This record gives sequence, structure tokens and C-alpha cells, in this order.
Amino acid sequence: MDLGLKDKVYVVTGATRGLGFAAARELAADGARVLISGRGKEAVDAAVAELDAAGAGTAHGVVADNADPATAERLIAEATGYFGRLDGVLISVGGPPAGPVATASDEAWRGAFESVFLGALRIARAAAEALGEGGVIGFVLSASVRQPIPGLGISNGLRPGLAMAAKSLADELGPRGIRVLGLLPARIDTDRVRELDALGGDPDGARAQAVATIPLGRYGTAEEFGKVAAFLLSPAASYLTGVMIPVDGGALRTL
Repeated sequence: MDLGLKDKVYVVTGATRGLGFAAARELAADGARVLISGRGKEAVDAAVAELDAAGAGTAHGVVADNADPATAERLIAEATGYFGRLDGVLISVGGPPAGPVATASDEAWRGAFESVFLGALRIARAAAEALGEGGVIGFVLSASVRQPIPGLGISNGLRPGLAMAAKSLADELGPRGIRVLGLLPARIDTDRVRELDALGGDPDGARAQAVATIPLGRYGTAEEFGKVAAFLLSPAASYLTGVMIPVDGGALRTL
């Protein structure tokens, strides 16, 4: 199936590893050009080199933090300046600190709000200004949009609100032909999920317990997530907007 990604240009944030990198890799593999961002120069350079391995000019990297108010405009300007166009963005950011709601500090909430919530909205707003008909804005959210995840109180608080903001943005931008959607990953086998599994001191036991709740009986792979993201951002998904797509192996018990 031709997704129509050849020579399209996408910004993917938080894309030096994990889900962001997986999405960028699948976009590039299908012919798109990607501008990726991350907070460390070494990691950004390594990710660009890997994405570019199939051919020069596929990827370009920017060192940037989603929590920085200047990041949004900078990323959009860099993508349009370097590649000459912009077709979409995928906004991904590392998960907020783990822990219960009752003990999370004000500082932890503020920091997570700046990166996970407000930083994402800034990038979405900047992208909306630059995108034309056929453009797309994607948010990497979490299964916590639909049901709380034990031990992730801050994520449980912020992700559903961001999903509703994305839903509202889909209504606002739809008349311009711009799509807005979200992805809801659950137990995808990334460094972040492995770190969460290790918090209780028994990572194998935590993984086995989680797998028991997944109908497909395993964790997902980053590649599986990336392929879903690439499809949703592509012209092949041109009639999908305002939707929140679980990538969870059936783990969510909601419709």
C-alpha cells in the first residue's frame, strides 16, 4: 500500500529514542523527510545518522526541549527552512515522573505541565499556522487518556486533558482541511516502559503481570507503534481526524 509519504515533511519531537524515533523511522522508510528533535546533541546526531543511513537528506535534527516556549516556532521555522515545506507534526515527549497523585510535588506537576501539556499545545498552534489543507497534527498520548495507570498519577492527570484539547483542535482546524489526532500507546517495549517495570524492584514480575492483562499476550514493539503512527500521519488516513487510536494489544477495556 502506498501511503503517499514520498517527499512529505514532518516534524517529530522527542524522536531520539522510543516511540518518537520509531515513528520517524517508519516515516523516513516510506519516503518522507523528517526533522527530529531531542534534548541532547549527541542523541540527536546519532538518531539523524541512523535515519539517514538509507540516503542523504532524509533527516535533519534540532536540539530542543518541548518545555521551552521558544521551541515551537523554532521547530516549524527550521523544518520549512531546511526542507522547504511542512506537511505535519508528531508531538512526542518523555513521560512525566512516576508516582501517586497524593505525593507528587507542585514542582513535578509544573514541570510536567510545561513539557507534556503546554509545550505540546505550543507546537500544535505553531504547526497550525504553517500547515495548509492536507496537513496533520498528531499527539503521542497514553492509554491513561481512557483509564488510569497505577503509579502514573501525573500522566493520568495531564494526558486526558491534552486529548480533549486535541479533540477541540480537530473541530477548529477541520474546516481548513487540517487533521488532528492522538495515539494511545500502552505497554510498548521501550526504555521508558522497562524503567517503569523496574520501579518496584521486580521487573520480570511486573512485566508478567502486565502481559496477563493484554489479550495478545505480549508487549508491543516500537516498530509496531511506528507503523501505526506513519499511517495516521499519511495521506492514506485523510478522512481520520479527532480520533484517539489505542496501540495496546487490546489492553484497554473501554470502547
